[in-house]
Amino acid sequence: MTPPAADVPLWEEGGWEPLPSLAGEVEADVCVVGLGGSGLSAVLELLRLGRSVVGVDAGSVAGGAAGRNGGLLLAGLAAFHHDAVAALGRERAVRLYRLTEEARERELESGAGGARRVGSLRIAADAVELDDCLRQLEVMRADDLPVEAYSGPEGQGLLFPNDAVVNPLERCRHLAQRALAGGARLFEGSPALSVEPGRVATPAGAVRCEAVVVAVDGRLEALLPELAGEVRTARLQMLATASTDDLAVPRPVYRRYGFEYYQRTPAGRIALGGFRDQGGEAEWTRDATPTPAVQERLEAFLREGLGVRAPITHRWAASVGYRPGLLPLAREVRPRVWAIGGYNGTGNLVGAVLGRAAAHVAAGQPAEAWELFGGDRA
Repeated sequence: MTPPAADVPLWEEGGWEPLPSLAGEVEADVCVVGLGGSGLSAVLELLRLGRSVVGVDAGSVAGGAAGRNGGLLLAGLAAFHHDAVAALGRERAVRLYRLTEEARERELESGAGGARRVGSLRIAADAVELDDCLRQLEVMRADDLPVEAYSGPEGQGLLFPNDAVVNPLERCRHLAQRALAGGARLFEGSPALSVEPGRVATPAGAVRCEAVVVAVDGRLEALLPELAGEVRTARLQMLATASTDDLAVPRPVYRRYGFEYYQRTPAGRIALGGFRDQGGEAEWTRDATPTPAVQERLEAFLREGLGVRAPITHRWAASVGYRPGLLPLAREVRPRVWAIGGYNGTGNLVGAVLGRAAAHVAAGQPAEAWELFGGDRA
């Protein structure tokens, strides 16, 4: 049997033409550091606002968590809605939820990455979590947000009928191609060695600019050391199988408060992630290499919990940013340097919202989302 692909995500289908590295000095109105979903959303919004943009990435487009996640487009924050209401107040929590719904609809309208509406499930792992689901159901219904009680083969919990799934890597590559066609200059293999007001330096070049947007999730605190202790990098791990009929799941499942998540792709593959919390302190790391400790738990759940016997074809990991509390980071960390990240593992929609919001503040324009997420100044 062929061994699983070594740290290659299921979503990698080939065909990407690598972008050049930055060489020499260039100028732009805004430099965007990080070419994942949030960074590319910022680039595209800046172009729409009439700004010239240079984007740089240490690796490749969506080479980090943006192209290595579970491919779920779930409305809401990392915290469930009833918890957000309790912490932030009803009006603010509802508006934040609506912003992510709007972002999801944009993804579906664009069709990038094969985005498709299939709904999603939150499945309770025990009676305590099921009670929590019922509290979420009550609050969401009171706020007129789409949700239904659910009981089915996957278990008991909640159904969110409007959620969607996507190939996250293909989605970001599509965004990058749109940005290039719109006049942005994007560079891969160009890590930011220093980020200062008016200048971003890379190993072989530099970007002179009026403003900088740092759109990096995992390892954000390494690039901006003043955020150490506020944003912390963790490793999220996944695996995937060959095409199989062992498990019929028409929509993705978010289980045990989201610590496990899985879906069946259109090609019939099972993509499964989770068990970060059971990997111990070792999972708080900037190393994005799959480990036996978590991969063995994933495989045991695949076989024993889901009953899938199909061979495992891929094992991979990604670095993501975690932040205490409910909200990701949105801040002007240095004069004219805005940073976003710390999505607590749920960056596909929230990151897109914040990427566009960061573009507005970097361009000197107000942004409702920036204020709602608590954006502040250096």
